[in-house]
Amino acid sequence: MQQHNEEYERYQRARKQVEEIKGFYVHFIVYLMVMGFLIYINLRYTPGYLWFLWSMFGWGIGVAFHAIKVFGFFHFFDKDWEERKIKEFLEKEKQSKWK
Repeated sequence: MQQHNEEYERYQRARKQVEEIKGFYVHFIVYLMVMGFLIYINLRYTPGYLWFLWSMFGWGIGVAFHAIKVFGFFHFFDKDWEERKIKEFLEKEKQSKWK
C-alpha cells in the first residue's frame, strides 16, 4: 500500500510539473504575440520613439522569473527544496525532543 501511495505522489508531482511547463509556454507565446503587435504599432505610428522596449523589458522580467520557477534554474525557488527543508526542520525538532 505504501508503494502505491508513493507512486501516486510521484505521478501527481510529475503531472503538476508538466502543467507548470505548459503554463510557461502559453505565457511565453502570448508574450511573443503581444510584443510583435506592439512593435508593429510602435514602428508604424511612432517610429521616432521606441516605447515598446519598456513593455518588452517589464514583461520580459516576468517571463524570465516564470522560467526560473518552472525549470528550476535556482533550486531555492523549487518546491522540492521547500519540502526537504520542512522535513529537515521536523527531523531536527524530533531529535531535540528525544534528548
